[in-house]
Amino acid sequence: MTAYAGLADPPRVGGRWISLLSVANLGLWVGYYAPLQVLLPLQAEQVAGADKATALGVITGVGALVAVVAGPVAGALSDATTARTGRRHTWTVVGALISLVGLILLSGQHTLLGLTLCWCLAQAGLNLLQAGITAIVPDRTPVAQRGSVSGWVGLAQSSGVVLGVLLVTAVVSGMSAGYLLTGVVVVLAAVPFVLLTRDPPVAAELAPRFTVRSVLSGFRFAAGEAPDFAWAWATRFLVQLGNAMATLYLLYFLRDQIHHPDAEQGVLLLVLVYTAGILLTVVAGGVVSDRTGRRKPSVILSGYVMAAAALLLALWPTWPGAIVAAALLGLGFGVYLSVDQALITQVLPGARDRARDLGIINIANSAPQVLGPALAFPIVAYLGGYPALFLSVAAVTLLGSVLVTRIRSVP
Repeated sequence: MTAYAGLADPPRVGGRWISLLSVANLGLWVGYYAPLQVLLPLQAEQVAGADKATALGVITGVGALVAVVAGPVAGALSDATTARTGRRHTWTVVGALISLVGLILLSGQHTLLGLTLCWCLAQAGLNLLQAGITAIVPDRTPVAQRGSVSGWVGLAQSSGVVLGVLLVTAVVSGMSAGYLLTGVVVVLAAVPFVLLTRDPPVAAELAPRFTVRSVLSGFRFAAGEAPDFAWAWATRFLVQLGNAMATLYLLYFLRDQIHHPDAEQGVLLLVLVYTAGILLTVVAGGVVSDRTGRRKPSVILSGYVMAAAALLLALWPTWPGAIVAAALLGLGFGVYLSVDQALITQVLPGARDRARDLGIINIANSAPQVLGPALAFPIVAYLGGYPALFLSVAAVTLLGSVLVTRIRSVP
């Protein structure tokens, strides 16, 4: 067995490794976004009718709560695994298969309870998969290359949004075909990375033990002992909270506020515009931050741009306004995807528990999916509607950007 790979800065990885990792991430985000953007909102409307917003909030909120727990647990399992198949690759495969089962089961659900339980199963599998392909980045890439690698991974994430929506709106029709195709894409995208790249096993004496205590210790990390990690978590949480509040009701915003004649196609077009913006900045942002060695200015600027996009939707809630906002959001989020992820890998408390700590960071991605609906629904229903919602999104995103300045160890 090899020594623990994370104790020294590894050598640079090549284009083939980055490409295969990007494909695996593409499949992961298809698995997340095809249901979230199209399939689950349509099923929630079928089940709940006029109460669709509440139903969708329940489904996604409970699923996100499962992800809050599953992320750190999956990471701790990955860190502790000493199998010959590799500690990251093992759980990448297991997660992909579990998500396939969950997605197939979703297609046959006609009750709120059934939808919620099956989405939770799919979420658990996707988090296992994500733990493997996220933690392997600091395992196998040097600090000076992480911005560019994260840029390509971010490009795959944004492409996953487009591909996911496209698959279930233009390629196939019907819930069963949509969910089946989504699950198959998740598995087929993960397999080449697992089969064609190395994930050396770790000696048992170098791997942390997986215990309930070790998992719980991650949830109660001492902010005073790792302040930069704590600030990185807080800033990611706020930005993702704004994102969750803004995107959950996008289909309903187009249908009920803008009165778009074909809201589903409208979502697809906005996603395409958003992705075009990301294409312009995601890889370039990571490369520039690698070459300059400065991460924080890019993260802060990207947050300002995303806040401006939300402000535009609040003040100009029209179809042209939505298109311009989607482009702005893409430009800002592209930089944020690559540079913030690279920044986070540099403030992890320790190398031995990387996947668990990245799982804790993933709570900052998942917990907003629980809190976002709880905040967004009363704002839309009782406190000013969609303009008030997007003003709140702008304020939350702006706060998350400003707090990045509190991180000291990364320029």
